[in-house]
Amino acid sequence: MSMSGGIEGYDLIGDVHGCGATLGALLEKLGYHRQDGVYRHPRRKAVFLGDLIDRGPRIRLAVSIARNMVEAGEAHIVMGNHEFNALAYNRRCPDGTGCQWLREHTPRHNRIIRETLEQYRDHPDEWEDVLAWFMEIPLLLELDGMRVVHACWDAPLIERFLAAYPSARIDEAFLDASADPDSFAFRVLERLTRGTHLRLPEGIEIQSGDGFTRRTFRAHFWARHPRTYGDVVFQPDNLPGDLESRPLSASERQRLTYYGPEQPPLFLGHYWCEGVPALPAPNIACLDYSAVKYGRLVAYRWDGEARLDADKFVWLRVPRDERSRPRPWEIDLD
Repeated sequence: MSMSGGIEGYDLIGDVHGCGATLGALLEKLGYHRQDGVYRHPRRKAVFLGDLIDRGPRIRLAVSIARNMVEAGEAHIVMGNHEFNALAYNRRCPDGTGCQWLREHTPRHNRIIRETLEQYRDHPDEWEDVLAWFMEIPLLLELDGMRVVHACWDAPLIERFLAAYPSARIDEAFLDASADPDSFAFRVLERLTRGTHLRLPEGIEIQSGDGFTRRTFRAHFWARHPRTYGDVVFQPDNLPGDLESRPLSASERQRLTYYGPEQPPLFLGHYWCEGVPALPAPNIACLDYSAVKYGRLVAYRWDGEARLDADKFVWLRVPRDERSRPRPWEIDLD
């Protein structure tokens, strides 16, 4: 198929999580070169799947690289749950709502955003400017026959959202409304940036690889007739005991959406996959391969194909010494 704007294809890039040095190296491996502070390719554009921030050692660099490309027209981006978290964490609740922050400053929430706040601490104006830019990031993209969303493509919910927000960008009123778990705004942001979580049985919890205790598990949305937990679980942490064989209840099945093989190619991040990149479905690619846990920063080189090809993944392993070893092409942000 022909692409719009005379380009030959898109390079979709998974969750960076502050691995800014590796991002620059991956772009160079993909054939992008820095010109006037912007990574450019003569015939292609990049698409970032969100979660630029948190956890990693070079968050400001990661944001700067992606933002410069987007603002120069060399890339697109969708919002991840970590950008949404940052917006809610830094915004006070409207008067009369009884809360102080849209995302309360609990020890858990403080820990998730800690590295980001530390790395911007001496650059408060820059951080405010970055937060304003996050508000401009759409929640989803439909572009030249492909679809992009951070965590889950829920067609009925997206149709309703786009009817009210055709640009797929939220505004401050939508952000404020998202603090209410019963609101439409909460449902949209929760489903599109975090996906579907199913609650574990009473008394069972998972000690997750990222150090958190979880009482839910992440469920995917491309099983046509799922019957058990094992049919839908999509996360690096195994379910305890024999839970994979536990039947899904009617209410749990009702919570799951479905993306069929006849739908356009869909690119996701979010799910902390591990190992060598593989396709979970013929038309779905997840590009989050745990970069910040010294995994892989992964891209997919898409050229218009309806059926995706695992040979088109490109990746770099994230070195353990990224923090201490500067790269000659690293942007001077100060």
